This record gives sequence, structure tokens and C-alpha cells, in this order.
Amino acid sequence: MIPLWDATRRPVSLPVMTALIIATNVIVFIFELYGGEAFVLRWSVVPADIMAGRHLETILTSMFLHEGWAHIIGNMVFLWAFGPEIEDVMGPGKYLAFYLLGGIIAMAAQILAMPGSTIPTLGASGAIAAVMGAFLVVYPQDRMRTLLFLGVFVSMTYIPAALLIGVWFLLQLFGGVGAIASVDSGGVAYLAHVAGAIFGAVAVRWFENPQLVAERTSD
Repeated sequence: MIPLWDATRRPVSLPVMTALIIATNVIVFIFELYGGEAFVLRWSVVPADIMAGRHLETILTSMFLHEGWAHIIGNMVFLWAFGPEIEDVMGPGKYLAFYLLGGIIAMAAQILAMPGSTIPTLGASGAIAAVMGAFLVVYPQDRMRTLLFLGVFVSMTYIPAALLIGVWFLLQLFGGVGAIASVDSGGVAYLAHVAGAIFGAVAVRWFENPQLVAERTSD
């Protein structure tokens, strides 16, 4: 399932910050293409390095890196599907702070779960998971226009946000349990996704503007 946009509502304000975050990710990805593996290794999180007090800045920089075209396209599609409505109820400044903090907390959870890992970790997924967790709390009944893949068949359908995000969260949770059980798992940072989503769901009320929420949900 690939969510495309909220079919129930559109943001009142232009999602300028969401667009800027996406643009930043694209620009950094271009740097990755030119810088190659050395660039990625320098700015990705290596949990063992962080635990040793080295390269702490990578906790922030890693959330703007991606493993390849599929990774960045998938992440940016999800961000564009859920981000504009959350930015709309927070305002650009608070939304940016929320996004960055969600990404940092998500990455910290991944580091603490696998402190001895020397495998580089990167991606915006933890921050985007925070946005999805916030969306689940603010607009659980909204319906998402979604691409649904059934084998070789693809259809466009409408799926409730609560169902879509709920299924996604359970997949991340079970994946995270499997990752902990492995010796030194690489690949998908499931625990970062879970931590980001929980942070988003819990913290959204501290960042949202109650007046904006009342206006948007009364439509």
C-alpha cells in the first residue's frame, strides 16, 4: 500500500516546510550520488561510534541520507501524503522542530537497541514515522487515496488513515522484534520507525495549535 494524499481534506495553508524538507532531502541525495560511498559513510550514523562519543552530528545528518532511488522516493511520497496536514495544524516552525526531534528520537532508539553495531544507519523514515503517528491522532477518520498492489494488479482505492497507519505500525513492530533477536541486524531500521511513530502520537498535542486544529476538524 502506498498512500498518495488525504482524500478527506486539503491543507488550508501551503505546505511550504514540507516542500522544503523534501527539497533538502533531494539536494542531499544529489550530493550522495556525486560523493559516493565515502560521503554516505561520513554522514551516516554508526551506533558504535555514537556510543563512543564520536560523530554525534550524524544523528541529525543521517536523517537526510538515503540508500538509493527507491528509498528516497518511497520516503518522500509518504512525507507528502501525511506531512501537509500536520504542518497545517502546527505551523511551519513548530512542524520543523517536531520533524527533526522525531527523527533524532527515532535514531536514538535504534542506537540504544543496537549499541555495538558498526553498520551505518540512515534515512528519513523515523522522522516521517513521527508525522504519521501525529496524523493518526489528529485525523484518524480521514481516508487516504492509496495505491494498492495485489500481485501484478494495481488499483487506486481509499483506505482509512487509522487502518493504513495501524497496519504499517504493526509491520514495523514485528520487524523490530525480529531485528532485536538477530545478532547484529542491518537493513531496515524498524525500531526507529516504531519509536518515531510513538513519539509523534504522544507529542503532537504539544506542538499543534489548538485553534488551527479546531478550524480544520470542524470542516
